[in-house]
Amino acid sequence: MKSKKTKICIVGLGYVGLPLAVAFGKQEKINGFDINKKRIEELKKNIDSSKETSSKDIQRAKITFSFDPKIISQSNFIIIAVPTPIDKYKNPDLRPLLSASKLVGQNLKKGSVVVYESTVYPGCTENDCVPVLEKYSKLKFGEDFQIGYSPERINPGDKVYTIDKIVKVVSGSDKKTLELVAKTYSKIIKAGVHKASSIQVAEASKIIENTQRDVNIALMNEFKMIFDKANVNWEDTLKAAGTKWNFLKFTPGLVGGHCISVDPYYLTQKAKSLHHNPKMILAGRDINDNMAKYEAKRMIRYIRKNKIKAKKILILGATFKPDVSDTRNSKIEDFANEIKKKNYQVAIFDPFIKSTRIFGCQNIKKSEIKKYDFVVKAVNHKLFKDLTPNYEILKYIDV
Repeated sequence: MKSKKTKICIVGLGYVGLPLAVAFGKQEKINGFDINKKRIEELKKNIDSSKETSSKDIQRAKITFSFDPKIISQSNFIIIAVPTPIDKYKNPDLRPLLSASKLVGQNLKKGSVVVYESTVYPGCTENDCVPVLEKYSKLKFGEDFQIGYSPERINPGDKVYTIDKIVKVVSGSDKKTLELVAKTYSKIIKAGVHKASSIQVAEASKIIENTQRDVNIALMNEFKMIFDKANVNWEDTLKAAGTKWNFLKFTPGLVGGHCISVDPYYLTQKAKSLHHNPKMILAGRDINDNMAKYEAKRMIRYIRKNKIKAKKILILGATFKPDVSDTRNSKIEDFANEIKKKNYQVAIFDPFIKSTRIFGCQNIKKSEIKKYDFVVKAVNHKLFKDLTPNYEILKYIDV
């Protein structure tokens, strides 16, 4: 790598990979690979269906997009940014990560560095991914290639804390690799980089970021449930408590999406493998996983208590957070399903989503809102500011 110029390839061009590719592509010529042919064809036309990146920014970036994995072999600094979801049993699903590692391994050259950005448990990069790279490349780790880990910190839909404004944690399999990884990311990160002492430290740092937030939101959700029963205004309570300088200002909310509601399960699996029962983390997950059902039941009680004729219910918003089009692991699905169990007709109004059906419900037009007996605000989209619903499940959707 000393004698050769670093040529970057981003593997996985989703919510994380594309902004990363664009940032690097504004500095130098790079390659971008994704297995989704449709996605690549859109990107070649400067279209980002996730709306995370503007057409102008994609056009300005010097990126060669391809769904042919052979493009990976043209690079010697490969960044893997693919999803790390959970399965239906809430266990880590490493299939996308290991599949990407296989493709990279099949196209890996001697002297290359492979950097992982996907959120994983400590030890995953070295113990799960490296053997796959070795198997399919026929190369030896530590001699023929090196690895790094730099956890993604992108917040979808956030136009303030963009990729260049967030400190980047970096790590490498040895000191030289660490310096190379740090130098490479420093090209695009204005906020600077933090050099972690090891790959496992970098992995652990990412997973506790989201787990800490999950547990704090769970605590606020439990406060809210208590205050609901005590008939105490929870918003006024938090406002009063927040006047003390060291009170952490978290708010109740539905925790969905692809990070906070998923990542803690990677840490709990690691904990269990070490014969530790992660009681607090799992308790927080249980509260947050069931919050949408709690709010649905509470709303139905409200309708019945006030003798409201509400056969047709409209939900405002379906995404996992405000002002984005992303519905991955949105708790609005749980909310809608709980209402449907009570034989209510349920529809959704969310202009951020192009599909005419969401979670088995019709996605209506704004002109049809008046047809519904009862309107509930579920997601705090800015475009709902002027709408006055009958009910709000939560004022803040906090993710």
